[in-house]
Amino acid sequence: MPSYIAPTKDLQFVLHDVLHVSAADTPGYTELEADFTAAVLEEAGKLTSEVLAPLNAVGDAEGCVLENGVVRTPTGFKAAFDQVREGGWTALDMPEDYGGQNMPYVLGTAVGEMFSASNQAFTMYQGLTHGAASAILVHGTDDQKTTYLPNMLSCEWTGTMNLTEPHCGTDLGLMRTKAEPEGDGSFSLTGQKIFISAGEHDMAENIIHLVLAKIPGGPEGIKGVSLFIVPKFLVNKDGSLGERNGVSCGKIEEKMGIHGNSTCVMNYDGAKGWLLGEKHKGMRAMFTMMNEARIGVGMQGLAQADVAYQNALIYAKDRLQGRAVTGVENPDGPADPLIVHPDIRRSLLDQKSFIEGARAFLLWGAKMIDQSHRGGDEAAEGMVSLLTPVIKGFLTDEGFDMTIKAQQIYGGHGYIEESGMSQFARDARIAMIYEGANGVQALDLVGRKLAQDGGKHVMAFFDMVKTFLKDNADNEALKDDFLEPLKAASKDLQAAGMFFMQNGMKNPNAALAGSNDFMHMFGHVCLGLMWAEMAKASQSALDAGTSDPKFYETKLATGRFYMARRLPATGLHLARIQSGADPVMALEADQF
Repeated sequence: MPSYIAPTKDLQFVLHDVLHVSAADTPGYTELEADFTAAVLEEAGKLTSEVLAPLNAVGDAEGCVLENGVVRTPTGFKAAFDQVREGGWTALDMPEDYGGQNMPYVLGTAVGEMFSASNQAFTMYQGLTHGAASAILVHGTDDQKTTYLPNMLSCEWTGTMNLTEPHCGTDLGLMRTKAEPEGDGSFSLTGQKIFISAGEHDMAENIIHLVLAKIPGGPEGIKGVSLFIVPKFLVNKDGSLGERNGVSCGKIEEKMGIHGNSTCVMNYDGAKGWLLGEKHKGMRAMFTMMNEARIGVGMQGLAQADVAYQNALIYAKDRLQGRAVTGVENPDGPADPLIVHPDIRRSLLDQKSFIEGARAFLLWGAKMIDQSHRGGDEAAEGMVSLLTPVIKGFLTDEGFDMTIKAQQIYGGHGYIEESGMSQFARDARIAMIYEGANGVQALDLVGRKLAQDGGKHVMAFFDMVKTFLKDNADNEALKDDFLEPLKAASKDLQAAGMFFMQNGMKNPNAALAGSNDFMHMFGHVCLGLMWAEMAKASQSALDAGTSDPKFYETKLATGRFYMARRLPATGLHLARIQSGADPVMALEADQF
């Protein structure tokens, strides 16, 4: 069975050596001293490694079962969910007014990575609840907050988001679910939603569904969509649970992965619901959940890559196959371990350098969310809005690719279910699809985010890179291995942006045909910047004298690999972008 060890040391390195969280002026960050964050991460690490990780394979093998309208979750899930609740892990970064611990989002993100890596399907139950609670927190009335948030933050009640219908996925303006006014302030919802994660299960007393629907007589298309709170059980005025609402699970989807999470077809048959936010402004309220969810899904790409890599590394050190071309390295055995072979090392370093760079990128994004939400920093809000499709799209595309690389280390044994490597790839695959498929993320980045606010956010990003390069120009330890590759990659990214500006207006397909390449190019530059920052921090630690030089030396070597072997991909992406739309659009539909 695969194992998982929480990367607490590396998380601490990013939080304190790179991001310097305890020195930041964001409200709440003064509490993030190294001893405090270490204690939180260590406790979360024990829970995820010892309790959740062993249930990962159980959830994959058993899945969820629908019996008489009730979904039974895999063996051990309910007891583990109770343990997570009792530890207060469900609302680490939520307001104290409703039972949360009010810790910064960046710490919640660090903890969230461990939860997701240890058992993604399980963690989705609380993750979706967090997103639904966030939407109510931002858009709900005082009465709605009082009614729902305390129990949702404790996960005594869980939450969902209901968008997709059988005939519409991304194009939500086509939805047919109706919400008829009842005259008492409530609405009667009728329709069907599909692909609803955690839509029905046996681990909570109530499930609070957030449902997109159209009020008759409203505007056509997406402008006529509203968001509603629809509880599984109605809530009485005294907070107790009342009668069962007109919502039910009609089916559990048979999926490629995340078997331990109940992905449901939800039927609404005159279900009672209440408007959340403004009438016909449902997408505004739903995007409170969607943006948070997209950061969380980017985390899933990183997390699955990490747990797959951990197990591939163990296998590469243990499995004896062939001899090193430079001479025998295991003279007492019949063969050398896999890790002596250069191609195996290349694959492992592809994984390691992505994971550690992605971890820094994700936590940097989380820090900017705190700067925005806690500190009112509009520049940080603009920057994280720009980078959200990159975090979601790039980290999940690359994360899935890394799970495949990890599986490949095992050879034929990786294709056998007994090794457990298949699950990581299957679980990672969904992250490229849900919360906005990655092709849509790329279109959002190129079609909307680059031009947002007159392009000032992307220009701010380029200025950030230029400033880092200028401020560290005299650092000889960084110059050749980190600064020059970052400068070249940033120039590639700017050249791609210039191509879009020059060609996008007269031929929109020229920009959109290169959107996926641009998203990946942007992701590589972000990880290049993170590796340069980590290299600077590591070199500083070595220069100052450290009790653990091997950690920082390893960090520098891993960073050099990324800059030399991974970051040059920006040149390939630029060449593809500059080829324009003609190669992509050359065939008529009937020629495919």
